[in-house]
Amino acid sequence: MSSSSSISARHRCAVATPHALATEAAAEVIRGGGNAIDAALSASFVLSVVYPHNTSIGGDLIALVREPDGTITTINSSGPASRHVDVHDFGSRFSGVMPVTGVDSITVPGAIAGLATLHGFGATRAWEQHLSAARDYAANGAPVSSSLEAATKEQFDLVRRDPGLSALLAPAGEPVRTGDRLVQPALARSLRTLAEDGPDSFYGGQLGRDLTDGLAHLGAQLDLEDLAAFAPRVEEPLRRTIGRWDVWTSGPNTQGFLLLEILGALDTLGLSCDPLGKDAGVLSELFRQAALDRDTYLAEADRMTTSVAELLDGARLERLAREAMSHASSNTRPVTQAGRPKGDTVAVVTIDDEGRAVCLIQSVFHAFGAAILEPTTGIVMHNRGSMFSLTPGSANQLAPGRRPAHTLMPVMVTRGKKVAFVVGTMGGKAQPQILTQVLLRLFAGDAPVDAVGAPRWVVGDLEANQIEERAYVEAPVVAVARDAIQSRLSVVELSSHDEITGHSQVAAVLDDGSFAAASDPRSNGLGVAIEVSA
Repeated sequence: MSSSSSISARHRCAVATPHALATEAAAEVIRGGGNAIDAALSASFVLSVVYPHNTSIGGDLIALVREPDGTITTINSSGPASRHVDVHDFGSRFSGVMPVTGVDSITVPGAIAGLATLHGFGATRAWEQHLSAARDYAANGAPVSSSLEAATKEQFDLVRRDPGLSALLAPAGEPVRTGDRLVQPALARSLRTLAEDGPDSFYGGQLGRDLTDGLAHLGAQLDLEDLAAFAPRVEEPLRRTIGRWDVWTSGPNTQGFLLLEILGALDTLGLSCDPLGKDAGVLSELFRQAALDRDTYLAEADRMTTSVAELLDGARLERLAREAMSHASSNTRPVTQAGRPKGDTVAVVTIDDEGRAVCLIQSVFHAFGAAILEPTTGIVMHNRGSMFSLTPGSANQLAPGRRPAHTLMPVMVTRGKKVAFVVGTMGGKAQPQILTQVLLRLFAGDAPVDAVGAPRWVVGDLEANQIEERAYVEAPVVAVARDAIQSRLSVVELSSHDEITGHSQVAAVLDDGSFAAASDPRSNGLGVAIEVSA
């Protein structure tokens, strides 16, 4: 569902999330006098309850937060590997390739610490108030969404192998259905502890102890000391000027630089390039090159063998653009069949009239993450460790306390001294591609609802341990664009508004100063622009 609406009078805020209940929780906070930070926090906690295939307090978080003075900051709350991991042990046990699911794919969950850090940027509500709606939904139930039903069916073999997931999502031996009531008493207890005792209850306290004790029974190396040692990193974001816009995103260990690489290369081609039409093949080639750059270079910043500055150097971007233009072929590649790639994440975007804005990206990575719901706490665990390499000498090689290469990447766009757009998406490794297409439409003047709902495509894989060079193209993509893509790559045909192409969210300040918000019709979301009387 995609929607945009307004109420009337003085305090203004815009918010979009991929689930209507999360947006409504954020809107309620705003109506009570909260700001963009309060809205993002409340929405995030609700999403961890109602969208367990995509996010959890057992996952990671990367955010951009803009303060009223215009300062934009990255909160990188991606967790590291346990201090106990041994790359040689992993290599021998897993034949040199990181496991995609299971306890050995779990790293420290950073989401709660990231939300606590965001709270410190100017939230007006107390910490515990931000958990109230989420606690209610966990304790009393929330309806199963169509996205959750689809993910449960698609991943049913994984779901039924895990006692925690199967008890929640297949209590009668069959997958839950849209509209069924999802009640999570263990998670409700954990959220109550988190509300009453604060984030420290997770990072070294009783909640963290209960979680790591439960995971230890499954063979996990992650322990309470790993949690207690964790702290988010508050960092300068990356920025690049594209035409009249400044585009901001997160730096390594996240893949944010790939968006700037793609947009920067396009910018060198000038107005004659039509990347969403006749030159869609050029754009797809840039997508393919960006994916190669991620797999070749991305790691923690101090371990990258080539710096972001070098990768975004103007001469290099001009060369990439020229090469993308020259790779055209008169041959039409085949339409192929392939397994469905998956990238499971949520984006929360908010703006208020005091100049605050938040783009919060939170995730368990693959659908249901590590495919483990720890029964004592009710927490679904992410599988971010699956992005590590076991290859000797790799900059992204698994090591104790090291953070893996990361797909989460929040985005803001400013024009002059004012925020214009806050944009985020689900989509795994394809997030830079999805964001590029949404931003190109916004830059061209499309309304947010049209930018997120337009047909699009993604190139390559979305998951860990996959390498593909094919394009997944939604059926409504215009023929000239589809033909241009198919001259370069094999095409997998998708129906309209397929979740493969992500759940994008946009909050915007329009040219007349009014607010707008839109949620992707591929999600179960809602975008609202709210004005509240003083």
